[in-house]
Amino acid sequence: MNKIWRRTLAVVLALTVLLIPVGCGEESGLDKVTVCEVTHSIFYAPQYAAISLGFFEEQGIEIELTNGQGADAVMAAVLSGNIDVGFAGPEASIYVYNEGKEDYTQVFAQITRRDGSFLIGREPDDNFTWDKVRGKTVLPGRKGGVPYMTLEHVLRQNGIDPAKDTVLDNSVQFSMMTAAFTGGTGDYVTAFEPTASMLQQEGKGYIVASVGEASGDIPYTAYFAKKSYIAENSDLIQRFTNAVYKGQQWVATHTDEEVAEAVKDSFPDTEFDLLVKSVASYRAIDAWNTDPVMSEESFNRLQTVMTEAGELDKTADYSKVVNNTFAEKAKG
Repeated sequence: MNKIWRRTLAVVLALTVLLIPVGCGEESGLDKVTVCEVTHSIFYAPQYAAISLGFFEEQGIEIELTNGQGADAVMAAVLSGNIDVGFAGPEASIYVYNEGKEDYTQVFAQITRRDGSFLIGREPDDNFTWDKVRGKTVLPGRKGGVPYMTLEHVLRQNGIDPAKDTVLDNSVQFSMMTAAFTGGTGDYVTAFEPTASMLQQEGKGYIVASVGEASGDIPYTAYFAKKSYIAENSDLIQRFTNAVYKGQQWVATHTDEEVAEAVKDSFPDTEFDLLVKSVASYRAIDAWNTDPVMSEESFNRLQTVMTEAGELDKTADYSKVVNNTFAEKAKG
């Protein structure tokens, strides 16, 4: 585990995550599963669709959803036993496995296959090229997180040395990045939908590029749980994965408007038109998996990106960190 991750993990073990109440209540008779997501974004439309359309309830599950505001906080909540299932970048599980923890976490269902962030500039730029960030300051998120590392990967692919040719300012907390940007910090910021489109609608920033479109396929967000929890609750994990798969299939076969309608209750403060636009943005870059299986090829590609970023001293064993048993069964 890298030093930054270890220090952050020690701090956030004491933090309380923000509760977003969903589900059927204490007397529902369903099996409650607490899930902590890394952030709240249309990027995770298959999850919200599965919740709102009752796919988890069909499997006898009530979801209690919390927002960790970062993969480090999500992992801390899972390792502490305060949360059953984490929903964040697979890099979190790789770090924990490489640390040698006996009860490490295993990834059991993948949702997104590309980076979901968009690069936001201060002016419209229909002719943007990545070379334009040379000499500029970018707010990229937490060092060691997939968003930060994927951005570095894209810069390298475009002949830019992230350490020398641009300034990646990771001093701003993930949840405060857009506020810092609109307050005058940095030349560019990365943001997920619907925040990216909201900034543009308000004239506070302009989408100039998709990081995910530029990076190609990388296993970006997945569900994970401690190995012991999976072993003790295998039937529950299977039913959970079944619901996830049904959500993925539903989103893949319905229109942007239908998806926006299905997830709108998860985004009560976002205009419907912005939801539709956000769904369309993610569909355009092929952001979502259509099944929950994580391939060894994509897992190794993530580790290549992590190694390039200087965050990985040794590669993790795919067969240990990724458990596709439930995903394969869900597919039938």
